[in-house]
Amino acid sequence: MNKISYLLCILLCLFLAACSKKESPSDVSHSEATTTDAAAEAANNDVAADEKLGTKWGDEISSHTTEVDLKRKSDTPLAEVLVQYADKNYKGKSVNAISIAGGKVSFSVVDDRGNSIPIYRVGQSYYLEGREGRSYQLQYENNTSKTFEIVASVDGVDVINGSTASRGNSGYVLNAHDSLRIEGFRKSADAVASFTFSKPEDSYAANSDNGSIQNAGIIGTVVYELEAPKDEAKPVNKYAPAPNAFPADR
Repeated sequence: MNKISYLLCILLCLFLAACSKKESPSDVSHSEATTTDAAAEAANNDVAADEKLGTKWGDEISSHTTEVDLKRKSDTPLAEVLVQYADKNYKGKSVNAISIAGGKVSFSVVDDRGNSIPIYRVGQSYYLEGREGRSYQLQYENNTSKTFEIVASVDGVDVINGSTASRGNSGYVLNAHDSLRIEGFRKSADAVASFTFSKPEDSYAANSDNGSIQNAGIIGTVVYELEAPKDEAKPVNKYAPAPNAFPADR
């Protein structure tokens, strides 16, 4: 090989090596999307004092329930979803419902008329636009032939009995190919107090022995799979106690 051919060979190798180091269009796109998501999530988490919300006891709604003897297939939940809410205009992709456990369950937040309230997704985080004085409900759809248990919390308080929220608490049964709408904090076997957006200091959590204003602005859902339902049922007898504006003064 003469010197000219050898030099050209070296230059060609250097050119190919430089090209291989360049980002492909897909790499650039992914990088830009990651940066955009990070910026949106940072903006969403930056909630001003006057934008913060909690959930108070609203109007009483007729809602009958019974307690059934069912067993969880596992102590490990199928999935868990957290939704942060505030009175602000969130950034991200607007979705009407969240797909839980690989699409087995769909979760949405609706108003009194059943209309979806926009939820914004950024990466693995979800945000809900609330407005003070507006009531809302939690809606779940079972897309399978299995039976699930929905353990829900609002502002760190269990929606059934008003205790401090825990994954181990009992939840509502979501039957196969059925829907479940949780309309408020349960007061008795026949009624709930509607979920109503409020100032954090007016929230049920801030005025309950088992709650804390520090947890205002979060809705939690945990899903378990249950064994097949039994026919026998008995009335529920433990519910959320009435809120106390001065829980320290007993």
